[in-house]
Amino acid sequence: MTGNEFIRKLKKLGKKNGVPVKILSRRGKGSHETLFYGPRFTMIIDRKKELKTGSLFGMLDQLGLSLSDL
Repeated sequence: MTGNEFIRKLKKLGKKNGVPVKILSRRGKGSHETLFYGPRFTMIIDRKKELKTGSLFGMLDQLGLSLSDL
């Protein structure tokens, strides 16, 4: 799953659950962006690259979600 796919799935999940999802590119360095899912947040490293397994599960853990939620 790429960063863009991850963001798309989170936006869809947020819309379904009524949770606001927003991305701030100015709150990151280089290609890093901050993704907010309600009050929780995580860093998206690069939207175009494939997410590594550890990074994906770490980001989901920071957001309080599981892979099955997506």
